[in-house]
Amino acid sequence: MTLTDPLSPLMVFDDVEPAEDCICGGCNARRRARLHAAPVHEGGHAAARSVRRRAAVLVAAVGTAIGGGAAAVGSATAAPAPAPGPTPGGNSANRSQTPQGEVSGLYGQAPGARTFAAPRTAAAPVTRAQIIQRAQTWVDQGVPYSMSRYWTDGYRQDCSGFVSMAWGLGSSQTTWTLPDYAERIGRNDLQPGDILIYNNPASPQAGSHVTIFGGWADSSRTKYIAYEQTGPSAKKRSTPYAYWSNSGSYVPYRYTGLSSGSNDGGGTSTTAFPGADRFGPGADNAYVTKLGRMLVQRGGGPFYSTGPGPRWSEADRRATQAFQQAQGWRGGEADGIPGKATWDYLVMGKGHDIGPGGGTPPPPPPTTGSPAFPGAQYFGPGRSNDHIRRLGEQLVRKGFGSSYGVGPGPRWTESDRRAVQAFQQAQGWRGGEADGYPGPDTWRRLFS
Repeated sequence: MTLTDPLSPLMVFDDVEPAEDCICGGCNARRRARLHAAPVHEGGHAAARSVRRRAAVLVAAVGTAIGGGAAAVGSATAAPAPAPGPTPGGNSANRSQTPQGEVSGLYGQAPGARTFAAPRTAAAPVTRAQIIQRAQTWVDQGVPYSMSRYWTDGYRQDCSGFVSMAWGLGSSQTTWTLPDYAERIGRNDLQPGDILIYNNPASPQAGSHVTIFGGWADSSRTKYIAYEQTGPSAKKRSTPYAYWSNSGSYVPYRYTGLSSGSNDGGGTSTTAFPGADRFGPGADNAYVTKLGRMLVQRGGGPFYSTGPGPRWSEADRRATQAFQQAQGWRGGEADGIPGKATWDYLVMGKGHDIGPGGGTPPPPPPTTGSPAFPGAQYFGPGRSNDHIRRLGEQLVRKGFGSSYGVGPGPRWTESDRRAVQAFQQAQGWRGGEADGYPGPDTWRRLFS
């Protein structure tokens, strides 16, 4: 260790290992600081330990200079910054089991000096659709959770590495450093690609967690689609806002590197399904335009003589139906009105394109036995039609009518939703698959 001047505020320190047989206060302090460094099998990295050693040497030296080498030991390991939001509480048994590693470069390589500098700079601009698509890639591959391993794309396989990958950062960050690449937003401002962070001051490595917001799962905004990396592997699931535990301590953030093209005209999200009521006869909005453009990209161009445009047309219905039939869907699953599955396939580029030839898609095969699913747009608050009555009567016949005080009738009620949800849960469905609103699968099983 060398000093330019003992009385100068500008001191230069060499990174030296403490002598194992030296009993002076400085070496003792450095040996103890080194013992507190995280080992590699728990996510520590050589470069990070080097930074901590330099910090320990600096504090120990300053403590010695003022007459107390041993006094510096107590402050050699700085406390983490306080978490945004209130101090977390709740049952420790319910905490997300998502320990995370430290800031690291791709494939675990030592990050550059810029990685530790503040403020951090954003990587290349990315759209919301790209964020969700990258997150879905890990879900589809079933990437296993690990705080010390790195996936084939170079990112650490924990919750913060997952977000770093989806945002396209050049390194694997932590829940404590991701806010440096983002701005804090409000709950009502959340859009797909934003994140929700919980930082636990009591256990920063083992108790903190982050999820990617994929859109609201219900009209009351009490549930959302969460993309997250947690044991045993990456998953996409309907999640109560803000999380299963420590809900009040999660803070929403938005990546500052979003490209200006993240949203299409009118402020509509490019990823989240807007609801079946946005489509069909009489609909006139930007989502119809977005649907038509996606259908054209998937081979639906021959159906349009003009457009696509914001006003719903027969061309939109026929192109949607052709795309649905290209996936092998029939009957009510190919009614020409986009549902959650159709929208997800189009946005994420999944499934089969519309076959060559264009023209009128073949009519659906005649149904035998159970009635065809009329479409999701006939069910939900404010709806009144005979399909709702038929649904309720069939639920009663199947033994799921306990929620009805009166009826069933043609007007949609909470009793209908609860009865449908009970039937869905009896099929073993959970989360967004048991939301109480009938889709093609619910209808088919109910009337089979």
